[in-house]
Amino acid sequence: MDIELLNVQATSPLIRSLASDDDSYTLDQIETHYGTILVAKQGADQKQNKPVILTYHDIGLNHVSNFQAFFNYMDMRLLLQSFTLIHINAPGQEENAAPLPESFIYPTMDQLAEQIEAVCKFYGIKNFIGFGVGAGANILSRFALRNPSYVDGLFLVNSSASQSSWSEYIYQKMNIYYLNSATLVAGTTFPQSVQDYLLWYHFGRITEDRNRDLIEVYRKYFSGQSINPRNLSLFLDSYIRRTDLGIVRGDKEKNFRCSVLLLCANLSPHVDDTVAMNSRLNPENSTWMKLSDSGMALEEQPGKVAEALRLFIQGLGYALTLFERRRSSLRKMSLNSDGRDSNSSSRKNSFNQLDQPINGRHSGESSSP
Repeated sequence: MDIELLNVQATSPLIRSLASDDDSYTLDQIETHYGTILVAKQGADQKQNKPVILTYHDIGLNHVSNFQAFFNYMDMRLLLQSFTLIHINAPGQEENAAPLPESFIYPTMDQLAEQIEAVCKFYGIKNFIGFGVGAGANILSRFALRNPSYVDGLFLVNSSASQSSWSEYIYQKMNIYYLNSATLVAGTTFPQSVQDYLLWYHFGRITEDRNRDLIEVYRKYFSGQSINPRNLSLFLDSYIRRTDLGIVRGDKEKNFRCSVLLLCANLSPHVDDTVAMNSRLNPENSTWMKLSDSGMALEEQPGKVAEALRLFIQGLGYALTLFERRRSSLRKMSLNSDGRDSNSSSRKNSFNQLDQPINGRHSGESSSP
């Protein structure tokens, strides 16, 4: 089923920040067969046996720059009171990471996927909903194909199922060369060609009617002052050497057993990749969705993405009745607020009262919402 979502409007501003809100996360260094990775946990207390959403970021980003602003969006903050959120960072991609040792052999995409199992064992996770963007979506896809019992569903943004094209390979090889050859010390920046590529990769073609403030935030971020250049070059090299996922439409043994939602933004350079991947998925458990007027969907259209994620979670069998009641009451208070302290107090209490567990998870293959 193909859907183009056009009319869901955000009613609350997104809190955009690329600085880590350390109070929101519990950070763990987890040892795997392919090196140590930093994992951040937030949301509901895992001891309460809450369902898990596991995220994986795209190239040039990490759990903060890729997901923090989106999960600060009002609807997502409400949802996280009933879900535990696990963010995986690829080796060396966290903020201000030290250079990986010269002797370190960076994991392949398949090996990065294997690290997810170590994370699941560390936290005792038996099943989760995967939420990946770009390279992270490809990594989660590999894990789901090899470990279907762990994955309830996949929510994939700008995902590709094929190996890199020649043009992608050449561009990324140039970026890797510039990142490795540049002598970067404190206060210096990435080469301009790398900055321009990362902006294009995430936003697509930048025109005058785009969100200039947001783009400037990421332009400054992609200058590289908090990103280790060598570590990024290793991640880029692993991504362009990726193999095809090997999925075949009509063959359940060579396809996803869970529900899959492929999401792209109409201004993104990755639309064709998602279309090609969708053509190889089984239509009974997959949905393709394109958002309008955006390139970096989580930042430019958080309301639409939040709505799509909510519907996808409900399609997996999770009952969000209490969430809907709280969201509705918050929106009414937001519309009717006259600035009095009583309204502020009620609004604060509403955020703190979403404490009932979400019931149910799908017991078999579930059609997309």
